[in-house]
Amino acid sequence: MTTKTIKKLSPSPFIKDTGKPEVWVANGQGAYANTMAALANIDLSPVRGKRVLLKPNAGRLAAPGAAVTTDPQVVAAAIDAFNAAGAEVAIGESPISGINTLEAFEATGIAAVARERNCPLIDMDVNHPVQVAVPDGLAINRLFVCPEIFEYDIIVSIPVMKMHMHTGVTLAIKNMKGGLWRRTKVQLHMLPPVEGYDEKPINIAIADMSDILRPHLSIIDGTVGMEGMGPSAGDAKQLGVIVVGADPFATDAVACRLMSTKAEAVPHLYLAAARGYGVIDLDKITVSPDNWQEFAVPFAPPPSNMAINFPNITVLDENSCSACQSTLLLFLKRYGEKIFDYFETENVHIAIGKGHKKIPLGTLCIGNCTVRHRDRGIYVKGCPPVSSEILCVLSAEPSFDTKDGTVNSDSD
Repeated sequence: MTTKTIKKLSPSPFIKDTGKPEVWVANGQGAYANTMAALANIDLSPVRGKRVLLKPNAGRLAAPGAAVTTDPQVVAAAIDAFNAAGAEVAIGESPISGINTLEAFEATGIAAVARERNCPLIDMDVNHPVQVAVPDGLAINRLFVCPEIFEYDIIVSIPVMKMHMHTGVTLAIKNMKGGLWRRTKVQLHMLPPVEGYDEKPINIAIADMSDILRPHLSIIDGTVGMEGMGPSAGDAKQLGVIVVGADPFATDAVACRLMSTKAEAVPHLYLAAARGYGVIDLDKITVSPDNWQEFAVPFAPPPSNMAINFPNITVLDENSCSACQSTLLLFLKRYGEKIFDYFETENVHIAIGKGHKKIPLGTLCIGNCTVRHRDRGIYVKGCPPVSSEILCVLSAEPSFDTKDGTVNSDSD
C-alpha cells in the first residue's frame, strides 16, 4: 500500500474562467463525428508532450449500443483528438470484483478501436493503490485510488449518460468512482448515515470524492443513454449527443438538462457545488450552440420506490447496493416464475444487503453481504452474483446467461 501527500488532481488546464465555465454539445453526426466536433472547441495544446488517461465506463461485459458502457467510437475520437494534439494516450478502467478489465474492454468494443490506434489498455487494479486523505470529507476521510490516476498528467472522464437508482444520474463526476481501487469502491455503498444530512451516504461520499478526483476534461456520451433503473437495469434511450467541458460539474449539469432533469435535484452534484467544487447553475454556464436545449429528450427517472415487487416473492432488502438490486431485478424478470420450481412453499423470501439481523428460515440469500445467514436457507455468493449463478445454485445445474455481464458492476 502506497501513501502519498497528493491531496487532489491538479486544476484543469482547459478552464479559462472558473466563474463562467464553457460546455459544448454536438449532435446529428454519429458518435465519432459528434465527439470530434465537440472537442474541436477545446484548445488541446496543453496536452502536447503530456500523458493523457481516458477513463470510459467500461466496467462490465456489455455490447456496444446497450447504453451500459461508453460507445467505442466516442473513445476512438478521443484517442485521435489527443494523439493529434501531441499527447501520449492510454485507456484505463477498474471494475468491481468479478469482472476482468481486459475482457470488458474486448466486449465493449473499446479494445478493437484501441488496437487500431496502438493505444494501451490499462487494468488499473493490477498495481497497489495510492491512499489519499480526504480532509474535508463528511462521509469518508480517505480513498484508495488506482495509481494511474495520479501518474498521468491529464484525466479525461468519458461516461455514458445514464439515470441511477441511488445517485439520480451517473455522469462525469460519478464515473470517477471507477478510479477507486478494486472493491474499495463498494465501500461507498456501505457507509452509515451522516449526522445532519438527509441525503444517502453514498451521495455525500461522491461529493467528498469529487474534491480529490475531479477530471481535467469530461466527454459525456449521450449517443445511447439509459433511463429508469440505471446504471445497468434500465432501458436504452436514443439521444445522439456528445457533451464536452472542462468543468465536470457544468458538463454534468448540461447533460442533466438534456435528460430533462436538473443538476440541482442530484444530491452529489448540489452538495459538491455548494462547497465550491464546480458550477451547476445553467445561468452561469456558457453552452454552445445556442439551441442546445432543443436536443433534450425526456429520460424516465429512477423509480422513487426501490421495492422489487413480484407475486408471492418477498424481497428483504437491508442496506444493499445498486449492483445487488440490479442483479435481483434482472433475475426475477428472467426467472421469476421458474424460481418456484425450487421451493416447497408458495411464498419465497429473498434477502440482499448487509443489514439483516435475522431472516426467515428457508430464505434465498443473495450476495456476500448475506453470508452470515447462509445456514438459514440457500446462499449464493458473489458481489454480486450474476443471475445465471443464482439459477445454477437453485437447480444444481450449470447455467450461463450472455446478458449476465450487464449487471455486474457499479463502478459507473
